[in-house]
Amino acid sequence: MKLTTRGHYSVKALLDLSLQPGYGPASVKAIAQRQDLPAPYLEKLLIEMRRAGLVKSIRGVQGGYQLARSPAKISLGQILEAVGESIDPLPDHTPKGTQAEDWVTLSLWKRLHQKLKEALYSISLEDLYYDARSWQAAQGEEINFIV
Repeated sequence: MKLTTRGHYSVKALLDLSLQPGYGPASVKAIAQRQDLPAPYLEKLLIEMRRAGLVKSIRGVQGGYQLARSPAKISLGQILEAVGESIDPLPDHTPKGTQAEDWVTLSLWKRLHQKLKEALYSISLEDLYYDARSWQAAQGEEINFIV
């Protein structure tokens, strides 16, 4: 599995939103500037995540996007799924019935895929936030939070 730009930007944006005081709204422009992301592309990703119920949009001068629920209740798997990321390691493949090794290999990849999927859905946005903060503290950084 490879995390594409689409998935990476989506995780960065939601981590940024998790930093907002009281999980209040942040504008696309502000998120894009803090995380060094292209604002038009970020807007499209946030719209997809809004449709998936991960964020909500707030209209008005002080509006923007905010998390729809607490970071502990948003998983990495949900974020990736919301923006159309595939976690499938292999295309559908049916081995020839005469090759036992092919069946064993297919079985192994199916099991690994299931474990990967379980892991992605068990890692919360809150977990990622604390991992990033721990790394920053270890580096002695007091700078703006950039994923």
